[in-house]
Amino acid sequence: MIFHPTSLKDAWLIEPQPRGDERGFFARTMCRETFEKQGLLGDFVQQNTSVSVHKGTLRGLHYQLRPYAEAKLIRCLRGAIVDVIVDIRADSPTYLQHEMFELSAANRHQLYVPPGFAHSFQTLTDDVEVSYLVSAPYTPQAERGLRYNDARLGITWPETVTTISDKDANWPLIEEHTEPLF
Repeated sequence: MIFHPTSLKDAWLIEPQPRGDERGFFARTMCRETFEKQGLLGDFVQQNTSVSVHKGTLRGLHYQLRPYAEAKLIRCLRGAIVDVIVDIRADSPTYLQHEMFELSAANRHQLYVPPGFAHSFQTLTDDVEVSYLVSAPYTPQAERGLRYNDARLGITWPETVTTISDKDANWPLIEEHTEPLF
């Protein structure tokens, strides 16, 4: 695996290193020892799959409060997405900054999202499947979110939003949050 730093503190784009022959190829996509040597959380307790039917579908921006905060390892297995993360750690030099990454079945890149980030993705094609590992179990009472179109974040989504849940469309704006984000 090749670990590429991002512009956001502690987030990494991970490129698999395929080893191939006439059968195809093999590549590691996660190794606890390698992750820990890189300074990343390497213990994942849950794997989730998300399937989106339509291009333009938007999911997120989601996060969990401490002590239930999750690291995530995101991978697109079918189709393509733009993955967006926002640093919500008030003590971070990249607080409230975001970055976008194209993850696709074709490029096989993964995104390591550390605890303290809001996470979202938008589908760039129809019929998308995303798989992600998380380091903590989902805890409904700790779930929070940021509004995808909050002007303070300045996120320019690559596609018109065609499908979004009511919950994701109505997360509070940053200025409306009554508790610290993280």
